[in-house]
Amino acid sequence: MTETTTTEQAPEISGVDIVLDHVSKVYPGSKDPAVDDVSLEIAAGELVVLVGPSGGGKTTTMRMINRLIEPTSGKITIGGRDALSIDPDELRRGIGYSIQQAGLFPHMTVAKNIATVPALLHWDKKKVRARVEEMLDLVGLDPGVYASRYPRQLSGGEQQRVGVARALAADPPVLLMDEPFGAVDPITRGLLQDELMHLQAELRKTIVFVTHDFNEAVKLGDRIAVLGPRSTIMQYDTPSAILAAPANETVEGFVGSGAALKQLTLDRVRDVKLSKRPTVSITDSVDTARAALEGRKNPWGIVLDERRRPAAWVSTRHLAHASSLRGIGVPVGEIVSPQSTLQDALEALLEEGSATAIVAGRRGEYQGVVTIDTLVRHLASMREEYGDDDSTGELPAVPDEKSAP
Repeated sequence: MTETTTTEQAPEISGVDIVLDHVSKVYPGSKDPAVDDVSLEIAAGELVVLVGPSGGGKTTTMRMINRLIEPTSGKITIGGRDALSIDPDELRRGIGYSIQQAGLFPHMTVAKNIATVPALLHWDKKKVRARVEEMLDLVGLDPGVYASRYPRQLSGGEQQRVGVARALAADPPVLLMDEPFGAVDPITRGLLQDELMHLQAELRKTIVFVTHDFNEAVKLGDRIAVLGPRSTIMQYDTPSAILAAPANETVEGFVGSGAALKQLTLDRVRDVKLSKRPTVSITDSVDTARAALEGRKNPWGIVLDERRRPAAWVSTRHLAHASSLRGIGVPVGEIVSPQSTLQDALEALLEEGSATAIVAGRRGEYQGVVTIDTLVRHLASMREEYGDDDSTGELPAVPDEKSAP
């Protein structure tokens, strides 16, 4: 199989800058501010994560941007416009908003949920229908399958995808996301994070993302604002800078003891050279598969379905008495994407109990594999880059036929 590499031009930035200038919020009947004198500049096209403990004012700070909560004092500008001078409804129609558990209207179909803001903007029906299909496709849901479904017929992960699609439907320059993946299981959460990174790489919106999970902040953020009580900004910098030099003990507490391991979240699968395994189509003959594996030290290959998606691992042992490639081998487990972090790849390796994780593109098409060797070599190159040449020793061996591929 020949490996092809394409170089694509980075898409234009579609987001706009956001500036919070000495913004505070004091709720009626309270002596102390919930948000106290926050100043923050968010560059156009960046994904900025607000991270901090529960009750620290993260969500209040974010909701003042679209005026779901009105600031008591200070100034907020979006793309140079004073947000407080814009009609609140007009302002919100130009800002996407995605929350935990999606917040979909239960009595509306998926299509009508996504069409909510375009309908309020009086788009014609043909344009709305096309946009709904485009958005579903963008978040990896088949319009023909999902458009007519209701939220109750969707899994938690599917509901969150629809929520993101709805937030993006009117093509807003700004997207606010309030713990959008907090209510789903860890595996689905990782997949949704990958999907958001795919979307952001393509759309280049300005995204403000609230979470209490520092690992999620490191994985997603171009910059992270670590907030203390009343949204006091303790550090605002890139993930790598915060990991390397926490500003104080409180930030260091967020980083935790696994700072070195968290560095793996700063590099993506796309940043390493993928290894290859022999591949055959599920429609190929067993003889073709045997020929592909013949003479290999590690006699494992991957069966791809009609859409070139990984279906199963097969070895010479599986092929010995097979008459077809359908229904044989070891089903493929967790798959990572080029946007996944190297930590995701490592976790996939450990979860599968193997030294290999399959990499697939947005449509599930096979692209290659990441191995233990891949990660060890990458970590060794990182140590050399930072002047630590004390890494010696042999790399782990690739598993044999009796172990996982």
